[in-house]
Amino acid sequence: MGHPNGLAPLFSFGVITDVQYADIPDGYSFLGVPRYYRNSMLVLQRAVQKWNNHQNIKFSLNLGDIVDGKCPKDQSLDVVCKVIKEFENFNGPTYHIIGNHCLYNLPRSKLLPLLYIPSHHPHAYYDFSPIPEYRFIVLDGYDISAIGWPHDHPHTIQSLNFLNEKNPNSNKDSPNGLVNLERRFVKFNGGVGKEQLKWLDHILQDAKNSNQKVVVCCHVPLDPGSTSNDSILWNYEEVMDVIHRYDCVKVCLCGHDHHGGHSVDSHGVHHRVLEAALECQPGIDAFGYIDVFEDRLSLIGADGMVSSEMVFKR
Repeated sequence: MGHPNGLAPLFSFGVITDVQYADIPDGYSFLGVPRYYRNSMLVLQRAVQKWNNHQNIKFSLNLGDIVDGKCPKDQSLDVVCKVIKEFENFNGPTYHIIGNHCLYNLPRSKLLPLLYIPSHHPHAYYDFSPIPEYRFIVLDGYDISAIGWPHDHPHTIQSLNFLNEKNPNSNKDSPNGLVNLERRFVKFNGGVGKEQLKWLDHILQDAKNSNQKVVVCCHVPLDPGSTSNDSILWNYEEVMDVIHRYDCVKVCLCGHDHHGGHSVDSHGVHHRVLEAALECQPGIDAFGYIDVFEDRLSLIGADGMVSSEMVFKR
């Protein structure tokens, strides 16, 4: 497609999220939304083909949940490897983000090396700069979490105590009875720990000093305006307080909420939650690529992924 003013993008990158593949019959979400576990692999294959045919896609970004929690646990390792091999058919690097379904299937010690995550072991946050003018920051939204860590790990204990305080339900995945933003206090969400917050502040300061524009990426959404109340990071306010100290952050890209969403917060930061590949019925796709310009990000989506223009306000 043509570009405004005839300008070519500085670079482009592919996006997909919530593939949640499993070799099981189709099913439904807790809310009764159809899920197509085997078809999601075909969506991913078509995404990779589309990115390769584009020829100018610099990298691809997987925003989390490559395998579904319903995958039989004795198949988890093989299934994760199978999905990763599909990503490796892309003619460029793929940057992965861990999601809750990833952690239902494999412990961090196995998962992070498979996803080639350049982690602050055993955490999964990192940054990279595809060109000098831009920096991408990948957050670990399950840094503080009741899933993914050993049962006796301090983060697990801290998270379970936190959930017991915030959520009276015996099933901590249920938001029943919780109101408004309290509905985020469920087990399938998580939080960003103090060390990661300090790291984020340091990286943003460096990006500001380097005159870089920043895209923040996380599996769990960071702004209530972009998602449902039960799909937000536990301590999104703390994270956004750090982000809002720096005017270099332009866009936050997330997954997790399968319906997707888009908001612009009070500081002019775009929050784009991407639609899930899992809920594409056969013949429909949810993936896309993003053209990056000096003053905006332009998402060109396929079928179930809504195209979006994210123009920077400052």
